[in-house]
Amino acid sequence: MGRFAHGCLCPGAIRVRSDERRIFMVPARSIRETEMKRNVVRPKICMMLGLFLTVAVAGSSTATGGQHAYPGMAPLSQYLMSDRNAEIALARSAAPKAISGDATILVLGPHGYVTAVEGKNGFVCLVDRSWTAQFDFPEFWNPRLRGPMCLNPQAARSILPITFKRTELALAGKSRGQIMAGMKAAVAAKQLPPLEPGAMCYMMSKQGYLNDDAGHWMPHLMFYVSRGADWGADVPGSPVMRNPQFHDGAVAVQVLMIPAAKWSDGTPAPAM
Repeated sequence: MGRFAHGCLCPGAIRVRSDERRIFMVPARSIRETEMKRNVVRPKICMMLGLFLTVAVAGSSTATGGQHAYPGMAPLSQYLMSDRNAEIALARSAAPKAISGDATILVLGPHGYVTAVEGKNGFVCLVDRSWTAQFDFPEFWNPRLRGPMCLNPQAARSILPITFKRTELALAGKSRGQIMAGMKAAVAAKQLPPLEPGAMCYMMSKQGYLNDDAGHWMPHLMFYVSRGADWGADVPGSPVMRNPQFHDGAVAVQVLMIPAAKWSDGTPAPAM
């Protein structure tokens, strides 16, 4: 979630600015001393600039390679988990046991998500797959991605149908562009419920795998709010981060994240 999952690091660029040059008289000795110093400093600057360019090119190559590493959907078997109990346990790891212990648990089958355990507290836990990420995510088809999440009742009613629809389209063999078009068509036809106030989910699993760079990243809570909501996300010093999951505009939702201090099992999380 690279930031993660559900986030990206991009190579920067150097901007060179020419300062004003002043012409003035200096003694010949000072000129020689200045030239000697310049001859010493120039190789150091060139060495540092060369090192920067090497790192930048390497980073750019890695990013470019990542963008083409998953050009399309892999065989379905790579997205499924053969051990049903393992998927149930992974889904439960999204939230503390006091929440996930009584939650409904879903597992992914060949035709979509099915209920593996009936819950009683209104929460729904499942393991998200890569095709629920933003449409321009380079790892949109990465079969290794596993995002354990536990949605509260409001999110289960209004956000989970989005996951179901995307999964339906992906398992039907649709391309990334076709899935986006299908989502926009579903919204236009009012096939998806409106966002409910208070919708949120837990993503606090130490066993998740959110992308190839971040791994399980860090425990966090996600809040689903309208696009006009302003939580001060991404401003300096704010603990709130913006998740780009729905920034394509297919659905009128934005996702805000707040890191948690502990994993769902109670062990300390890494510092940001």
